[in-house]
Amino acid sequence: MKIDLKENNKDSLMKSITKNIPNAITCLNLFAGCLACVMAFRGEFVFASYFVIAAAIFDFLDGFAARLLKAYSPLGKELDSLADLVSFGMAPAFMIFSFLLQHVDICWAISAFLIPVFSALRLAKFNIDERQSSSFIGLPTPANAIFWVFLISDINQHFPIIISVIELKIIASAFIVLFSYLLVSEIPMFSLKVKNLSWADNKIQFVFLVGSFALMVVLQFSAFPFIVGFYILLSLLNWAYHSLYVKSRKKV
Repeated sequence: MKIDLKENNKDSLMKSITKNIPNAITCLNLFAGCLACVMAFRGEFVFASYFVIAAAIFDFLDGFAARLLKAYSPLGKELDSLADLVSFGMAPAFMIFSFLLQHVDICWAISAFLIPVFSALRLAKFNIDERQSSSFIGLPTPANAIFWVFLISDINQHFPIIISVIELKIIASAFIVLFSYLLVSEIPMFSLKVKNLSWADNKIQFVFLVGSFALMVVLQFSAFPFIVGFYILLSLLNWAYHSLYVKSRKKV
């Protein structure tokens, strides 16, 4: 009887550990996001961008671990959204704010905090939207964050050589509004998840991966904003194709 109790306790302990592995990885995502915020406040934009990338890797791994271990839980779902809001909402906003504050007045700089506001709306919609099991509706928050942190890192190294203060105000405001809209838009965005290696089933993913690799070879770390732009462009083209061509064929 004692042996059975010991075995049961071991099984219970292992199940508890297994169940919380994805949550532990999500906490690493949150921790990396907090460090990104600290680096952004200090003006260490390159280090901040690295921590955001680390957070994105942990964000991928927690979902992978949850699927592999079959350790889904309501707690994990809510924790994931809270971590994403810090890592992919607040961290890029702090980077944008810190950078703009160096060059423009605070009234322009605080527009950066539209990013976490719309990121929160995006994450809340994702949690209750059953359409987003295999693809996304609106721009995913990690993609939005990666665009901003690497864009700010690059511009900070070359400002004001490539852009004037007036141009900075106009372009920054336009991009903040545009990406805030993309976060909560109804535009379908493809997922990078692939179920097999078939070209017919995954052609848009393969095109994206090949194009991203080419951009990385040419531009290296400066490629990330262009990769996100390429992702958005492919999603728009795919959406237009299915909206116009596929639907017209069904009518015929």
